[in-house]
Order: sequence, then C-alpha cells, then structure tokens
Amino acid sequence: MRNFYIILFLVSSATLNLRAQNESAFDAGEWFKFEMSYSGFFKAGYATIEVKDNYYKGKPVYHIVGKGWTTGPIKWFFMVDDRYETYIDKKDYSPYKFVRKIDEGGHTKNIEIEFDKSQNKAFVHNKKKNTHKTIDTKADVQDMVSTFYYLRNELDIKNLKKNDEVEVNMFFDEENYAFKLKYLGEEVIETEFGNIASLKFRPYVMAGRVFKEEESLTLWVSNDKNKLPLRVKADLAVGSLRADLTAFKGLIHPFNIIVKP
Repeated sequence: MRNFYIILFLVSSATLNLRAQNESAFDAGEWFKFEMSYSGFFKAGYATIEVKDNYYKGKPVYHIVGKGWTTGPIKWFFMVDDRYETYIDKKDYSPYKFVRKIDEGGHTKNIEIEFDKSQNKAFVHNKKKNTHKTIDTKADVQDMVSTFYYLRNELDIKNLKKNDEVEVNMFFDEENYAFKLKYLGEEVIETEFGNIASLKFRPYVMAGRVFKEEESLTLWVSNDKNKLPLRVKADLAVGSLRADLTAFKGLIHPFNIIVKP
C-alpha cells in the first residue's frame, strides 16, 4: 500500500477536456474530496485537492494543494499523511514549483522542485537527504499535479478515437517520466450524485511492486466542461484500490450531466 495516494493524483492527471475555445475548465475556489476503499471492503481514507489564488516570485499563479490521509482500522497499522502542492502559471498552466511531503507507513519524502522553463531545468531539493540536484527536463514539462489542470484546459478529445493514446512529459521526484494513457470511449457510471455521463481512460503504469500489470488502472471523468475526476480503480500487487468523488464545490460550469436510468 506504499504510494497509496500517488495513484489518485497520477491517474487524475489523465483528464482530457471537451471545452469551448479559450474557455477554462476551472478557477480558484474549486475543491474535490475523494473516498478511498481497499479491496472493495475497507474504507481506507480520504483525499482532497483545492485550487487557490496566490503569487510565486511576484507572478500571479494557481496554488493547488492536494492532501491524503488514512482513516478507520487501516490507520492503526498503515498511517498515511500526504501533501502535494504545485504553483502553476495562470496562462499556460506550466509549473513553477512542486512540493511532495509524504509519510506512508513510515516511508517519508520531503521534496521541493523548482522549474526553469527557459532552460528546461529542474532544481530538486531533497530536504530529507539534504541534497540539491539540477536535472535536464523535457520541453513543456509538467509535474504530477499540474498535469491534471494542464490537460483539462489544453487538450481536446473531439478528434480522439477509441483506443487512441496521448502522452505527456512529466517530471516526478528526480526523473523525467513519459506519462501515457489510452482513451477507451464514453460510459455512463453510477455515482452517489446519480448516473453520470463519463469519459473512460486507461493510464499505463509500471508493473511490479505497486501495480499488478501495465494496464492496472482505469479512471472515469465527467463528460462536461468541468471534467470532474469521478472514479479510479487500481489492481495492485496486493489487493485493489478504488477512489470515488464524494463532494465538490467551486465549479465554474453547471454540473448538469446526470443521466436518467
């Protein structure tokens, strides 16, 4: 169960947008809450992600904060307390700074990354190890959280066909990562908000210690201008994980895609 909440933020990054031209999918004040369950039986914890207005080195930015924590019986033998932050440009949604501070069953990390877009560099400060590194990045690089918001605004799936694939340059911890996913088409899913028209995706992950196989993840996002991440399912090396959206606020578009049964 290590990297428990990475699953949520990583696969949420796969959200694509069916938007009108120059129309944003989000703004400051947006907030999501997810409930986690393990192997279909145990309530495992919660995660939230919020968009705030802020400044970074004098520039107006979106400051996005994600948190995750365990609850109930699981907390007593595997406590999780995770925090992720990104500061992204309000125009092109590229990241200026990324923070990952986690404690997952005693496995801890405390990393801050600053991005220099003009030089394609990432300056990595590992606070736990007290190390500093400068690493070359790919063009148009995104961090794990900023990818979600970048894709909500900058990619359009109107011309995607079923089984088409999309790839994004991502930088995570201290390395470049080619994040790739497959579009699986449209589907109506049952949620606590009602039956929702959704878009279905299959992100590719590295099989092994955490995930059962390369195609272990499936996610659903709302098929509207908001692109809410509705559900994530993951087959892990041990057991399975499911995350469901249970609450939201601060949407800038009407949420009116409930489908009558």
